[in-house]
Amino acid sequence: MPKESKHILVIRLSAMGDVAMTVPILRALLQQHPKVKITVLTRTFFAPFFRDLVGVTVYSAEVKGKHKGVFGLFKLAQELNKNKFYAIADLHNVLRSKILKRFLKCKQFVSIYKGRNEKHELTSGKKFEQLKTTHQRYADVFETLGFKIDLSNPNFPEKVILNDKLQSFLGSPTRKAIGIAPFAAHEGKMYPLDLMEKVIKVLSKDYTVILFGGGHNEIAILNDFESTFEYVVSVAGKLDLNEEMDLISNLDVMLSMDSGNAHIAAMLGIKVITIWGVTHPYAGFMPFNQDKDNALLSDRNQFPLIPTSVYGNKYPENYKNVSGSILPSQVIEKVKSML
Repeated sequence: MPKESKHILVIRLSAMGDVAMTVPILRALLQQHPKVKITVLTRTFFAPFFRDLVGVTVYSAEVKGKHKGVFGLFKLAQELNKNKFYAIADLHNVLRSKILKRFLKCKQFVSIYKGRNEKHELTSGKKFEQLKTTHQRYADVFETLGFKIDLSNPNFPEKVILNDKLQSFLGSPTRKAIGIAPFAAHEGKMYPLDLMEKVIKVLSKDYTVILFGGGHNEIAILNDFESTFEYVVSVAGKLDLNEEMDLISNLDVMLSMDSGNAHIAAMLGIKVITIWGVTHPYAGFMPFNQDKDNALLSDRNQFPLIPTSVYGNKYPENYKNVSGSILPSQVIEKVKSML
C-alpha cells in the first residue's frame, strides 16, 4: 500500500438491510477518494455485498464464536490492531462497537449519529417530517473524518452474466422479470399474503415473477405460490447470497417490504418499489437512489399512529395489517408503470 494511502476500518455488523446500505456509500467514497483503502468489519454472511468494491477487504467478526463477549472483542481488537488504521468509522454505534473502541489503537474514531431523539419524536407523533436518511448519516461519518462524499450521481455494478442454473429461473428472455420479496422481520411491515397473492396472480400473466425469502415457513408459502401460478418461480432456499445477488442484478424491478431485499436490489442499481406498513420512509430507511413515489404508503388517515416504530417491531394490535389499506390494484399499477 502506498504511503499516501489512508486505511479506514468500517464497522457495521448487522442487520442485513443496514449492512447493504453501506455499499453505495463506500462505492462513492472509493471513487471520489481513490487513495482510501477500506476494511469492513462485518459478519461473514454479508461479505458478498462488497464483492465488486475494489479497495475493500472484509474482516469477519465471529460474534457468536471466538469474538463473543468482552474477551472475544479484546481478541478481535488485537487482530485488527495489526493493520494500523488511519481512522475508524463506526456505522453501527452499539454496545459491541463501543467496547471494541476501547481496545482499538487508533486516534480517529467517529461513530454514526443515529438521531434517536428525532426518531422518537417521529414515532411518538410529535413531529411528522423527513429525517436525514441513513445513507447520509453514513456519509456524514466519513465527512467528519475529512472525506466528503457526493451521493447525487451514483454508479452501480454491471449486470451479472448468469450461468445456466440462474438463467433457468428467469425463463423466457421475452418476458420481463419482477422480483417479489413478500416477507419482513415483523408482521406489521408485511403486505397481507392474501393480497400479495392477488398481485402475483395478475403480474404473472405478463411477466416472470421470482419470489425471494428464507426460513422453513416462508419457503413453504412461496413454493405454494409457485405451484399455483405459471411463470412464478420461488428461489427461496435454493441459492446462496452471491447467487441471489447475481439474479437480482438481472431483474427489471424489485417489489419488497421495508426490508433487506429492498436495500440489496437498490445497491445493485435495480428499480425498487417498497410497501410500507407501520414504518415510514421519513425515518430514513428508503432504499438508495429511489424516487419517493416508489414507496407505497399505508393510509395514515385510517391509521394516524404510523410510523409506530422505526423498525416495525412495535405497534398496536389493530395495526398489524395496516398495509392492507394499499389495494392490490395500486401495487400492480405501480409495478407496471415502472416496466
